[in-house]
Order: sequence, then C-alpha cells, then structure tokens
Amino acid sequence: MLIGQDNHEGQKNTMTDPMTILGIESSCDDTAAAVVRSSDGHAQVLSSVVIGQEELHAAYGGVVPEIAARAHAEQLDIAVERALKVAQIDLVDVDAIAVTAGPGLIGGVVSGVMCAKGLSAGSGKPLIGVNHLAGHALTPRMTDAVEYPYLMLLVSGGHCQFLAVLSETDFRRIGGTIDDAPGEAFDKTAKLLGLGYPGGPLVEQAAVNGDETRFKLPRPLLDRPDCNMSFSGLKTALRRARDLLIAKQGGISKQDQNDLCASFQLAVADTLAEKTRRAIIAFSEIADGKTLAVAGGVAANQLIGQKLRDTAHNQSFEFIAPPLKYCTDNAAMIAWAGLEQFAKGARDDMTLAARPRWPLDNTAQPMLGSGKKGAKA
Repeated sequence: MLIGQDNHEGQKNTMTDPMTILGIESSCDDTAAAVVRSSDGHAQVLSSVVIGQEELHAAYGGVVPEIAARAHAEQLDIAVERALKVAQIDLVDVDAIAVTAGPGLIGGVVSGVMCAKGLSAGSGKPLIGVNHLAGHALTPRMTDAVEYPYLMLLVSGGHCQFLAVLSETDFRRIGGTIDDAPGEAFDKTAKLLGLGYPGGPLVEQAAVNGDETRFKLPRPLLDRPDCNMSFSGLKTALRRARDLLIAKQGGISKQDQNDLCASFQLAVADTLAEKTRRAIIAFSEIADGKTLAVAGGVAANQLIGQKLRDTAHNQSFEFIAPPLKYCTDNAAMIAWAGLEQFAKGARDDMTLAARPRWPLDNTAQPMLGSGKKGAKA
C-alpha cells in the first residue's frame, strides 16, 4: 500500500467530477473496506471486501461486542489492503476516506475510526465520518440511481426504521421499532428453536416446509395508527407456543420447528407490510416521491420481500431492493454516502468521535430499546 501526501489542488467538489472514495465499515460484526468511484453521478464499485465473524459468534447465538471489537482491530488493515489491491489503485489515488463513525457497537466503531484517522494522517487525504444508517439509506442511489426524495425501509439485525430520504443529509423518520429489530427477532427465534446462528436464513429455510397457519401469533401494534413496530412480544408469543408443546409432548419435533418458523415469519411479514402501507401514506404527505426502497439483511427474506413489493405496487410506488451484498453491512455504502457528502463540502478532522448512538433525524423523538446487535437510533 502506497501512502503519499496530497495538497488537494484541483479538489473535486461536485457529483459530476470523477471521485474515488475509500470506505471503512466496522459497526457490528463485519469488517469491511471498499473503493467506490463516481463519474457524472454514476457509481462504480471498484472493490468491496467483507470479512465476516459468524464463526466467532456462532457458539453464543449472537454478537459478542468484545469479540467483535478485537476481530475488527485485527482485520481492518487487511480489509483495506485487499480493497485497494482489488480496485488496482493505491491510497494516493483516492480523493477521501469515509468511515462509519456510528451508530453501532462502540468497540468496533472506535476501531474503524482510528484506522481511518491513521490513514488520513499518513496520506493527507480528507476524512469523512459517515452515519451507518445514512450508508444504508443512500444505497439505492449507488445501485439504482434513485432520485430524491424516496421512502426507505431499513430492516436489519440492529435497526428497523422508515425514513423519508430528502437529500444526502436530510432524513425524516416516519416510524421504527420500539424494541427488537426484525433481524434480532429472527436470531432469537432460531436460538429458541435450537436452529443455530445466524437465525434469519435458518428460520426461512425451516419455514419452507412449515404450516404458517398452525400457530396464531400476534401482529404487534397493528391496533395503533402510527408506523412504529414491536417484535419483542412476537418472540415471547413464539416461546410460549414452544413451551406448551414441550409441556404436552415432552419436546418439539422437526415439523413443530418448521410450523413455528413459518408462523413467525408470516407474522413479521404481515406486520412489516401493513406498517409499510401506512408509511407510504405518511411519506406522501411530506414529499412527492413515488419510490419505496428496502435495505438490510431481513430484506433478503423472500416472503417479506414479496409482501413489501406487493404493498408498494398496490400504492403505485416503485419498489427497489439493492443486491443483497449491498443490503447487509458493507463498506461500499459507506464510501458512497461519504462521496455524496464530500461532494457537498463535508469534511472531518482528527476530533472525529465514535458514537454508539447517532440518529439520522435529530427532530424525531428517540426510539425506545436497544438491541443485541446494536443501539437503536
């Protein structure tokens, strides 16, 4: 990796100028680095390296913050070197360095910020601190060139929010989860049923052979007119259904597992679909966009994705779901968000701080609760 000084002469400041950004992401359990280039406002992902930690956390049924932070510290420089090598450039060739500065597990965020600061100090390249949620929210612009404004549903292991995306820095939260995020609820369900980790794909796989009508699980908060959600009670209802089976049968069969997973998955999908319908109506009252975009690992669930797509089309909205590799945590989205903000003059210095909480919409009331996979914002 070559490190050179940059005097910033002829610095690029518009989305029409070619720009190349190095992105770094370490907010949860994926150590990631990427290089993204923009020309005439169109994105080209030159590299996207993600080093996962699933094997490190599998035995615990969820992410252990201390283990995650240590792994980030060990892998960040490797991820950056790989990203630059795959992109076939050196650090001297990038215009700026973008890094997730929050929200997330603080140990991992600190590791990423310190790595980015060191690279910035050594190379003289500008530093941009990016909100992790902004990275997700702006992903549809990187992958599908979606125009502002649009409605964004971020649905992942640590977060679940409806956002009106009005610009690269203007986000209005329309609703969100007040406790567990859907991905966290999937992980906990998998753990309750002895399926393993990560739970999302395993629950979906089991549900394929299950009867989704067997267990009458609740659709939380549908009796309230707003766009807020809750998934903790749904998880509790599933545990009670499991416990009743154990008390009656002395255990649960494979078919019981499948039926519980199918019933749980349908309850989540129905809840997200109805709350999305309400969010579209609320969004239409504050902006004139006609696009619903979805990002986050839970968006990969086929049933949930289909119900969200149907909901959007029923409301005459276009439905956009970026490729899964850019929906889950990755550094390409951080590079792109940094690029958009850098083009508008955003810069940070060595005082950039890691933040465990960092709401995108500072005017909205804080959401309650904090999930295992990261603080809500």
